[in-house]
Amino acid sequence: MMLGRGLTSRNATFRPENLGQNALAIIGNLFFTFFVIGVLVFTIIAATYEPEDPLFHPSSKMTSFLTSSSNATFVSDSTVVKTGEDFVKVNETAFGSVINVSDVVSKESTTDGEVEEKEVRDCSGEIDKAIDCTDPEVFHLMMSKAIEEFKDIHFYRFGKPVRGINDSSCHMAWRFRPKEGKTAALYKDYRSFVIARGADCSLSVVSIGDYHSGGNARKRKKHQKPGFEKTPMGEDNKNVGVQVVGEVVNDTLPVVESEKSFDQGRYLLYNGGGEKCKSMDHYLWSFMCALGEAQYLNRTLVMDLSICLSSVYTKSGQDEEGKDFRFYFDFEHLKESASVLDQGQFWSDWNKWHQKDGLSISLIDDFRITPMKMAGVKDTLIMRKFGSVEPDNYWYRVCEGEAESVIQRPWHLIWKSKRLMDIVSAISAKLNWDFDSVHVVRGEKAKNTEQWPNLASDTSPDALLSSLQDKVDDGRNLYIATDEPDTSFFDPLKDKYSTHFLDEYNGLWDENSEWYSEMTKLNNGVPVEFDGYMRASVDTEVFLRGKKQIETFNDLTRDCKDGINTCTSSAS
Repeated sequence: MMLGRGLTSRNATFRPENLGQNALAIIGNLFFTFFVIGVLVFTIIAATYEPEDPLFHPSSKMTSFLTSSSNATFVSDSTVVKTGEDFVKVNETAFGSVINVSDVVSKESTTDGEVEEKEVRDCSGEIDKAIDCTDPEVFHLMMSKAIEEFKDIHFYRFGKPVRGINDSSCHMAWRFRPKEGKTAALYKDYRSFVIARGADCSLSVVSIGDYHSGGNARKRKKHQKPGFEKTPMGEDNKNVGVQVVGEVVNDTLPVVESEKSFDQGRYLLYNGGGEKCKSMDHYLWSFMCALGEAQYLNRTLVMDLSICLSSVYTKSGQDEEGKDFRFYFDFEHLKESASVLDQGQFWSDWNKWHQKDGLSISLIDDFRITPMKMAGVKDTLIMRKFGSVEPDNYWYRVCEGEAESVIQRPWHLIWKSKRLMDIVSAISAKLNWDFDSVHVVRGEKAKNTEQWPNLASDTSPDALLSSLQDKVDDGRNLYIATDEPDTSFFDPLKDKYSTHFLDEYNGLWDENSEWYSEMTKLNNGVPVEFDGYMRASVDTEVFLRGKKQIETFNDLTRDCKDGINTCTSSAS
């Protein structure tokens, strides 16, 4: 009976008058099934997919990355991070016009193009008379001599000479770039000139001091007349687009002018998180997310300038607290280009005024609450609180998912420390900006023959001599940037090249140096160690200023940068 009823029921459903309804129902069910399957597949892909992060790859990848909309996913790397100035295209016209000797000579000419004929005088009794450094003749002489002496740099501006350390000494500053410079930066040098007067009153330059030897000309005096330049630097580049290495650094902490100004401000603060003691690239990737969100919300970023340096960069092999953002990055540029406040200063002002003035705070403890949802928040302070569970307590999680196409990391706001870059400039100057460079990676990678089977042999002295013979001319200055602690390992190269290493220039950061003095002052009287990250940063930047640059991977070894089977067609 049951079977009969079942058959009767099935037959009823296939009656002609029901076929249209059944067909529609079947088609609807099929589409719904496909939709559910599609949603499941998309959800799985979205949850597990991690696109390649190009931030810590070669500059070609970074350049394309900066113009793309994907900027969320982070991949750790222990190398020195790239910062904004690394990706600014070099535009020679932005620096003004190069000054040549002929330009200086033309300034001495009369209006009809004839050079004035000097009156013949007897100065035999005035040879020891003090040199007047403000005399235009002295200025032109010093400029001409500098241009003739330093053939591998372009001069863009000369400052007016000032008196030096004695009656025969004049100090003069200038802005310049190496002729084959690949970075969009200007450099400032100031040197001491010894000037002599002959019996016929003629003047001559006896000698020019070393890099930064003319300290009296370092800072332009108030009301001092401008020096000499053919055309000034473009206005857009004076403060934003171009870093000027060698200028006096002003990285004092910004302050709020008044209680009223503080009350009218709107602030964003990140509290806690898993960034502490992570590698510098991790820290910067997260910090740039916070800075990008602050800019999106049109708020001042309240930042903690203290940094815990990862054990990767320390001599002790332990994480080290008590470092300062300003040790490694150009805080002067950041505070002039973006709205930021030091966390200590902010809380001091907040505690004074928030109850009195009724200032409100919005606490956000879930990174999945996007910046877009907070765009309408009116509270004085938005504080994002991050927990203790990694990786959900990483700051950069805020810029993932829906936010990654909205929050843009403002890389142009972060430059390397001018003080570190001044050491780079000093080393390059000691080599007269005329050197080639090679980067030799050894260290732990050379010991790991499973991942880098050829690296140790490919970077041996004999192998290096063989690889470099067609790349670097005999007798050249060769700067070797390396993680090999024993530089005597490279002694066989001295027969062909004049080799140079970072520690050769340790006087630039020892206790008698300008860097040491300024950093101690910045650190409230406590001396600052020239740590592993600083060393790697300076070593890398000097390497990048070589006329010819030979890399370990691609140029010296068949091994891949990240281990066996990781080479790509664009980079290894």
